[in-house]
Amino acid sequence: MTKDPFRPFETTLPHDEALRVLQEATAGAEDGDLFVERRKSEALMFDDGRLRSASYDASEGFGLRAVQGDVAGYAHSTELSIPAMKRAAETARLAVGDGGGTLAVAPRPTNVRLYTGDDPIESASFPVKIETLREMDAFARDMDPRVVQVSATIAASVQEVEILRPDGMHVRDVRPMTRVNISVIVEQNGRRESGSAGGGGRVGLDGLIAPEDWQGKAREALRIALVNLEAVPAPAGVMEVALGPGWPGILLHEAIGHGLEGDFNRKGTSAFAGLMGQRVAAKGVTVLDDGTLPDRRGSISVDDEGTPSNKTTLIEDGILVGFMQDRQNARLMGVEPTGNGRRQSYAYKPMPRMTNTYMLGGDANPADLVAEIKDGIWAVGFGGGQVDITNGKFVFSCTEAYRVENGKIGAPVKGATLIGDGASALKRVRGLGNDMALDPGMGTCGKEGQSVPVGVGQPTVLMDGLTVGGSAA
Repeated sequence: MTKDPFRPFETTLPHDEALRVLQEATAGAEDGDLFVERRKSEALMFDDGRLRSASYDASEGFGLRAVQGDVAGYAHSTELSIPAMKRAAETARLAVGDGGGTLAVAPRPTNVRLYTGDDPIESASFPVKIETLREMDAFARDMDPRVVQVSATIAASVQEVEILRPDGMHVRDVRPMTRVNISVIVEQNGRRESGSAGGGGRVGLDGLIAPEDWQGKAREALRIALVNLEAVPAPAGVMEVALGPGWPGILLHEAIGHGLEGDFNRKGTSAFAGLMGQRVAAKGVTVLDDGTLPDRRGSISVDDEGTPSNKTTLIEDGILVGFMQDRQNARLMGVEPTGNGRRQSYAYKPMPRMTNTYMLGGDANPADLVAEIKDGIWAVGFGGGQVDITNGKFVFSCTEAYRVENGKIGAPVKGATLIGDGASALKRVRGLGNDMALDPGMGTCGKEGQSVPVGVGQPTVLMDGLTVGGSAA
């Protein structure tokens, strides 16, 4: 039986009193809500052959919001009490002014639950977690004598949210999250390189701390590190680029995804503003944001406004057909919310955010796409990157990439960066592989100081004319 790790908020904020205060705060407003959150998290890191850190955190609080037009009054507190809520209501009420608004229709609830409500912190004992970390460390060191350093992390958290609306709608969601990571450093002839692998999702720890799971992550981390030992300086110039499946979808997320969030388009600051219904990508390119995938890191049964999660088509066969919307931006743009109103915690207002954003696959053999490259690189791993939402320009660093000349995969390259802009990059897509994959569950997205877990994905993608930054061999 699913067990909820928290008590309902009625034990500290009596439902009828909380609803009355919320209704007074939002009288004459167009929207508003009370967002109550309780969160627990634990993280253990094994480094340099010993347990380096073990942390546990528990927090709770609420945020109260009143919305009128494009203005939102918001106040939050760590004190779950009616007096604290009344003080917050006074602040939030300032956004409504004299009122005159009509309360927006509430989201239509569903009974869909995309993940377990169990507490993943309790799914394995503390001694078992520590012993698993020791085994990960020993296994990674035994794989290859060139391994000189190993870091392993086990992390779990559970977040309970309750959302109360002025019309009395009450939604509750319990959101687990787990992740296991391993990094290795190898040394050969005085040269050191690193590799890492990891993943997780809205699942218990049981599967992630099973040897058959984490051993695969350890082998992958070692493989990447050994590839980097052989890497030569990356070339520089405009060339063809093939992006690998799965995690390289982070480039899609950053360079295109943020530009398709409703607030940037309503304000006209996105590179895609005003392009609805127009071609923004090559034929065959279809991009979706889907928060309804069971157990995925970016999935949410309901968003942080109480709207059920949704599968939203953003680009269809190269044509821009949709944006990701929260309730406020959707209302101001005259469209329906898409279940993308998300916030980092009770201390923040919701805004349009991605969930799991991915590009659908095509029908090409991935090896054939790489073989089409006359002069370019094949990039299968990515690290950090930057993007300017207003023009879509991006810079991404590759953690694993290979030189390709006349269809032949050559030496791995080190220090490669991809430079371009999202809108024109999508139009340069020349081929889509039949190997669409989602990332292993390791994405975190930042926007305006807020971080939320996300997923990304794509097939192998062949693109023309991207600028590769590096140093010539």
